[in-house]
Amino acid sequence: MSAFADKAIAFFQSLRFPARLPKSIAVMNPYQDEAIFQIVKTFFQRFYADENPRVFLWGVNPGRFGGGVTGIPFTDPFALSHVLGIEHRLSGKRELSSEFIYQVVEKWGGAKRFYSQFYVNSLSPLGFTRLGKNYNFYDDPRLLKLAEPFVVKSVWAQIDFGARRDAAVCLGTGKLYDVFSRLNDEHRFFERIVPLEHPRFIMQYRRKRVAEFVEKYAETLSRLTTSSSIRS
Repeated sequence: MSAFADKAIAFFQSLRFPARLPKSIAVMNPYQDEAIFQIVKTFFQRFYADENPRVFLWGVNPGRFGGGVTGIPFTDPFALSHVLGIEHRLSGKRELSSEFIYQVVEKWGGAKRFYSQFYVNSLSPLGFTRLGKNYNFYDDPRLLKLAEPFVVKSVWAQIDFGARRDAAVCLGTGKLYDVFSRLNDEHRFFERIVPLEHPRFIMQYRRKRVAEFVEKYAETLSRLTTSSSIRS
């Protein structure tokens, strides 16, 4: 059986959105850029070259300043070089969700330890924009209908990398959690979905309490890595 990294690299290399989008909506696919794809390969070969089963954390879809730029979910160019140690020539500003996630990574003991136990991506591994701004696949009923088969297929493909099926984390407590819960009820991806407040929501609306939310994330993830307590 191939290592987690090999499966992930093959998956991202083959990613294409299979449907024609409404005129005002565009797809972001950084994996078609050779330089970005080399970054993605380096990331997975560095942190996922094993067969370890991992707890999966799921967002909605990549944004313009994080995964949509670097190809690595919730990772902006700053985190890519300064935290992960992956050299690049990408430009871009800090992204709020990435800032928060890498505070959690630091709390966990650093990237090597964190990624040995967790995998972070989005229900749609490709992002969307509308009129040049980030757009969630569930924001438009037409896009939701077009994206849902792609989402289901992508989730199953990523589970095959090496997911723990007893629980997964939803990085959102509102609409994303509703959509993910419905899909999970229909397709039985995971036994349980655990919602946490979205990193961007925390950084934008609860900034004074960031340390509290980092601790909440760390405590939740700690419980989920212990099978005896995962259903508590």
